[in-house]
Amino acid sequence: MILLDPAARPIIAHRGASGEFPENTLLAFERGLAQGADALEFDVRITADGVPVVIHDSAVDRTTDGTGAVGDWALDGLMQLDAGSGQRIPTVAQTLGAFPDVPAIIEVKEAKAADPLAETIRRHGAQSRVLVGSFDHRALGPFVGPEFRRAASRRETALCWLAARLRWGLTGLRHSAFTVPVRHSGITVVDRSFVAAATKVGKPVHVWTVNDRREAERLRTLGVTGIITNFPQCMRDLCAGSQPSDT
Repeated sequence: MILLDPAARPIIAHRGASGEFPENTLLAFERGLAQGADALEFDVRITADGVPVVIHDSAVDRTTDGTGAVGDWALDGLMQLDAGSGQRIPTVAQTLGAFPDVPAIIEVKEAKAADPLAETIRRHGAQSRVLVGSFDHRALGPFVGPEFRRAASRRETALCWLAARLRWGLTGLRHSAFTVPVRHSGITVVDRSFVAAATKVGKPVHVWTVNDRREAERLRTLGVTGIITNFPQCMRDLCAGSQPSDT
């Protein structure tokens, strides 16, 4: 899978082509792929009746015409909301079914969504094309082991970041890749030492959210693997074939 290949240079559509279309909708995913994205990135929460759905925020207010917490809505009601341009909030099952051959980074936003998400991925036979990530280490519990591929949690990323600075070797890693911001809480996460340490042990580094062409080019020179962007078309033109620098 391209998301697990340290030598690949994928463009990953962040919540789809969310810079131009309603985020985390089937339309945004379709347009992101049409613009040249190699993979999708989307977020998962759970409904009141236990269905994993594709939405970033804990509440529906920002991205739909509804109000209230996602977890207070049953699926039938949630599916009636307008997520922009007449789009609906898709379920994970709908999304995996609509794009059956497309690699995806799935961000689990809450631990209670983890088990239902794992079961949905299994039902669609999507284990080999999905990279599951979460800031919350607990949310990754069902994805530990050979069946699934997962990204490092925030805790694991912090430990690897520190090890890179102290020049300790990265050993015993249980994750397959990193999906990280360039900076977090005022600290630069993605720099040459972090990327070099990850690359040395064969762990791709996918970086979000990169919408500036100069920033994308700089990250490529560091050896960053995936560019996660709201504007796949722009980054596709810029990043295809870029190679890391030795300097």
